[in-house]
Amino acid sequence: MMETLELTNYNFYSSRLDMELISRIVEGFKEILEEDKQERQPLFLKVKDNFIMNIARKVVQEKKRTFLIGITGESASGKTVFVDNTIKAIVKDNRDDIYTVIRCDDYYKDTSRELQEAGSYEELFKSGFSFDTPDAIDLRLMRNHLIELKQGKSVVSPKYDFKTCESHPNGDIKTPAKVILTEGLYVLNEEVRDIMDVKVYVFTPLNVIKERWYKRAISRGKTGEAADLQFKDVNRTAQQYIRPTYQIADCIINGMVTQEYIQQITDKMFKKLSDIIGG
Repeated sequence: MMETLELTNYNFYSSRLDMELISRIVEGFKEILEEDKQERQPLFLKVKDNFIMNIARKVVQEKKRTFLIGITGESASGKTVFVDNTIKAIVKDNRDDIYTVIRCDDYYKDTSRELQEAGSYEELFKSGFSFDTPDAIDLRLMRNHLIELKQGKSVVSPKYDFKTCESHPNGDIKTPAKVILTEGLYVLNEEVRDIMDVKVYVFTPLNVIKERWYKRAISRGKTGEAADLQFKDVNRTAQQYIRPTYQIADCIINGMVTQEYIQQITDKMFKKLSDIIGG
């Protein structure tokens, strides 16, 4: 009887402490978001009503659980920049168990034979081939790797060459971590999104996307007509597959903010968490 009473008192105290921590996190994050709203280019454009509360609950009540964050947006919207600068804010030491990044771009299927047979990117695109649909990426393999990482297992991600269209199966070793960041065109595709703890959409105006995209296309061996043909397809497939995920995202991120500001505000958020829960 005494043991039962002690357990009840412990559970009550533990639950009350959790709620206090959750409340402090929510209030702290709301303060940061309010400050962000005053900026000419705020980072957060839209946040769902229960988003902050859900984050706080997961952090406090599921301390040992891996946190999987999916970041999507159109091609050249700024997904990689956001992830890379979030990492800079997260990592303050050399620990390798804090985060792991899985990039959708690494999971493109090998289409080197199709490119060789076509003879050029121009001819490949004229045949109707598209790099910008979910079928071009091995989403099943990516999903399996994300699940294994959440289960505490290491995986070897493939490595894709954007110039030759070759996929190399032995890419980088990805190890389990507290936070898994996965970014790419189709990380919120229906085949993968159900395993995400947080769903983020990076929004950038089309004219800015176009300018960024053409600059990057040069580094990937696509210029002239080949670039024009692919960008036309990029815009078409974004309308069909990517832009609708805007509606299901937990928060919408501004792809126009500076790298410095991304680091600044994410650093504030992680520092706030550290101050409240410690570690």
